[in-house]
Amino acid sequence: MAAGQGTRMKSSLPKVMHPVCGRPMLVWPVVAARAAGISRIAVVVSPGADYSEVLPDDVETVVQEQSDGTGGAVRAALDLVRESDRVLVLSGDVPLVSTEVISSLLEDHRSTGAAATVMTAVLEDPGAYGRVVRNEAGEIERVVEVKSAGDATAEELEIREINSGIYCFRGRELAEALLEIGNDNAQGEYYLPDVLPALRRIGLKVTAHIADDPAVNLGVNNRVDLATVEAEARVRILRDHMLNGVTIVDPQSTWIDADVTIGQDTRIEPGTSLRGATEIGADALIGPHSTITDCGIGDRSQVVQSVMTLCELLEDCLVGPFSYLRPGARLEDGAKAGAFVELKNSTLGPGAKVPHLSYIGDSDIGEGANLGAGTITANYDGTRKHRTVIGAGARIGVDTMLVAPVNVGEGAYTGAGAVIREDVPARALAVSRGDQRNIDEYAEQRQTREAEGGQES
Repeated sequence: MAAGQGTRMKSSLPKVMHPVCGRPMLVWPVVAARAAGISRIAVVVSPGADYSEVLPDDVETVVQEQSDGTGGAVRAALDLVRESDRVLVLSGDVPLVSTEVISSLLEDHRSTGAAATVMTAVLEDPGAYGRVVRNEAGEIERVVEVKSAGDATAEELEIREINSGIYCFRGRELAEALLEIGNDNAQGEYYLPDVLPALRRIGLKVTAHIADDPAVNLGVNNRVDLATVEAEARVRILRDHMLNGVTIVDPQSTWIDADVTIGQDTRIEPGTSLRGATEIGADALIGPHSTITDCGIGDRSQVVQSVMTLCELLEDCLVGPFSYLRPGARLEDGAKAGAFVELKNSTLGPGAKVPHLSYIGDSDIGEGANLGAGTITANYDGTRKHRTVIGAGARIGVDTMLVAPVNVGEGAYTGAGAVIREDVPARALAVSRGDQRNIDEYAEQRQTREAEGGQES
């Protein structure tokens, strides 16, 4: 169910699209349900909502034309309910329901033969959650909502067992019960829990599955709730990585998104953020204070105090400290982008090195080439971008300016301070150095001009 308006978020972005650890809130229960073996998934949305950008292609959407409660949401999908043997109901704003919890609920539902199984929890402070009312035999009679004064009695408000809003039903029986419920309540809404008494009236079994995972109650109504949920998600993500053989030096200062993968024996230093669909191999070193988004990093590579986005490191690479790798940067095995280096849409071949203080854009650097400090590729002529190609084993002198398009051949050299506007043949040396000219007594001349109110020419 994902048709709520989410007005308390005070946002132009639909509530269920707000990210939780890099993944839209709505996608969390979809991923968990799919991993639990649910083959057909439908998302109930409000009119005009389009979540196709983030949902898997095979996920269906159903429009809830009116904002008329949880019962109305499931009624909007009545045809799908009728066609299904079992129906699992999840909420799009309760993102941290795990695959394990869902699987346990489904198994409990199968084993008891119930028409409906309600996931419940027992809380010290039940707050605004619906209360689970049981009969003398311990069976669920009904769920009482407490959203508004008058919904529940004082005795019912004392109940600590609450409805999590997660259910499993037999499809045909649910479809029939949905047509019987009304909206005679303080909110004027159709409450999904009202199908439970309807099922009992025709002699069907309604059972409870008590969950011990507090995440089944972590719903999001506002930004405070969102921060609480994201903090819990982060703890769980980090714990899973550590249990799978990743060293996270300081979990309190480490942020890892839900879809990041990390190999065994990799070490994540403090202050590091791993975002998006980043993939990191084994025995790598990341951080401290690195931010890496949607990148691939190979085994034994290191990224120290640097920022990387949409780029790729193969094995045994070194980046940083204080480097910026922009989209399209690629380092092949053993390549290095050292301190204060910026790379964009460029490839460093195997063993190639840009040790420090350089900008390399739209370039192809050959195997084993070495670019001295201050190397700049001037890739933009004001209208178009052009490429620089540097051959294998080339040596680029410090403070060289390469004005693209230009090619430096294999094994070639450039002198310090060179401005290279033409191709350099293989194994040649290119220099572009004018004679030095000293102007005697320049400082005294300048002081005189300034005293006379003149300007520097």
